[in-house]
Amino acid sequence: MAEVAVSALTKRFGALAALDAVDLVIPDGAFAALLGPSGCGKTTFLRLLAGLETPTSGRIRIGDADVTGLPPERRGLGMMFQSYALFPHMTVAENIRFPLRMRGAEARDAQMARVERALRLVQLEGFADRFPRQLSGGQQQRVALARAMIADPPVLLLDEPLSNLDAQLRKDMQVELIELHRKLGITTVLVTHDQDEALSLADRVVLMRQGRIEQQGTAREIYAAPRTAFAARFLGAANLVPVEVRDGVARLGDGLAVDLPGTADGRAELVLRQEDLHLRAAPEPGEVGLPVTIVAAAYHGAAQRVVAALGRHRVSVIAPPEASWATGAEASLCWRPGSARLV
Repeated sequence: MAEVAVSALTKRFGALAALDAVDLVIPDGAFAALLGPSGCGKTTFLRLLAGLETPTSGRIRIGDADVTGLPPERRGLGMMFQSYALFPHMTVAENIRFPLRMRGAEARDAQMARVERALRLVQLEGFADRFPRQLSGGQQQRVALARAMIADPPVLLLDEPLSNLDAQLRKDMQVELIELHRKLGITTVLVTHDQDEALSLADRVVLMRQGRIEQQGTAREIYAAPRTAFAARFLGAANLVPVEVRDGVARLGDGLAVDLPGTADGRAELVLRQEDLHLRAAPEPGEVGLPVTIVAAAYHGAAQRVVAALGRHRVSVIAPPEASWATGAEASLCWRPGSARLV
């Protein structure tokens, strides 16, 4: 295990700054998720850590060693690619053993003992002699994970490892990754564009945008207290309503206003999480309530997503599956005062 630290890390491709003077410390043993839309720099960051790209400027430290100028094979890191990159002509055991063969530091019997341990760890005992084509997508993913961990790397790098799996298998493998990290304690850096994956797996989330860090912290911190409109939108798909704040009152237009005492005057956006909102005939005591018109509802089994018109704006509400709201119906959009915030 090792701490990962980068300072002023920059990578340019011509005039484009894929990564722009990033400073970041990932503590020893942490599970960090680099999250953001396509093109935000997260994969470039991972490739720089792995040594697959050379930084334009800045430094990379892993543990006590400055690895900025080291080639990938001398960094000793484990990496799992989105495509898994298994060798089709090798058995499962040979695929997993491959990094140990390249290193050549142990006798074959010792290497095979490590392979057996890795197979037990990913629950693939009995699959050693199969070939990748004989495995399901989830099994191939486990083989790739075992290969990445076989040499006991100080840091494990995961590049969109679950993106090729179907929805249910992805959820199952998320649990597997959490359990493996708990057992092994390897410092892990995951790249993903899937917010649910980042929130469920990582104890530290690094939200990236246009080559820079937008916000970082625990999943709960970023979700509950986004600092920017981008962070609020990207994590949890919050409703953002433009407001003008004067004397502790946020005015939404169309004669609608919300009391927000203690807030600074000026233009801002009111953040309303879908799950914090309720549609009622009238507000309950202590709730904020604004009139809305139901626009549409989409049933999702355990819940339904209802879209309502709040003046000129549209907001989404996660409602109970049994609720029935007809298109065009009038309602009150309600929430507890402490659940709304400004960015």
